[in-house]
Amino acid sequence: MKRYLRAIGAAAALVLLLASSNLSAHHSASMYDHAKTMTIKGKVVEFRWVNPHVSLTVTGYVNNGAVEEEWVMEMTSPGNLVRAGGWSRNAVKPGDAVIVEFSPLRDHSLRGGALKRITVLATGRSYTANLRAQEMPGLE
Repeated sequence: MKRYLRAIGAAAALVLLLASSNLSAHHSASMYDHAKTMTIKGKVVEFRWVNPHVSLTVTGYVNNGAVEEEWVMEMTSPGNLVRAGGWSRNAVKPGDAVIVEFSPLRDHSLRGGALKRITVLATGRSYTANLRAQEMPGLE
């Protein structure tokens, strides 16, 4: 009986260990090249205000390129974005002309990135996905 209980305890510990390693891997941002900042000027295609990560799809010209491309930006959760700089589910809408600054995926062919800042051209309003940037001037 003791052997059986030890085996169950060991199995439970292994499950907890594997589950916790998956959680930390999920929140890794190592797939993004945070040493680089790219800019895309274009229009919002889709804005998904969902947990666990908000996403933004933009079509436009990256770094003043000649070819229009579609890129998907990942952000943090809706709650964090509200605290990061006044985001709401209506902050941007499909069709809005925007300028997006982002850290690209290390594999640029995947056309994705981690959003740093977005500016809605019609209003001049900027939003950030950086929780610490809420204290920076010029984000009101």
